[in-house]
Amino acid sequence: MIDVIASLRNYHSAQNAFDMARVESMFAENAVYASPALNGEIKGRTAIMMAMRKHFAEFSDQISRDQEIKKINENTGWSRWSLNASSAISGAKLKRNGTETITLNDDGLIVSVEVKDEA
Repeated sequence: MIDVIASLRNYHSAQNAFDMARVESMFAENAVYASPALNGEIKGRTAIMMAMRKHFAEFSDQISRDQEIKKINENTGWSRWSLNASSAISGAKLKRNGTETITLNDDGLIVSVEVKDEA
């Protein structure tokens, strides 16, 4: 049985540690990542990881925190989060708040991530 809460926490921990190898190992090959920050969705682990590496290179001081995490069903978890970062390119400050829904396959790999920004 998959522990979707533990998987979600592990995923966020890896992101906060900028451990891209660990993050990559959590995604299924055919995963889909949707986020307003990406202007849509990215399909496939390779493309997702390219986008994440680009993001973390620009926002290398990113700090993300979960305010709430809950299990939706056996394979789906949800979190409410906040994020603060600065662009290494422009120096602009980035502040975001939102929710994230992550669905795992039966092997415990992420098959979809849906990020929604909140005002």
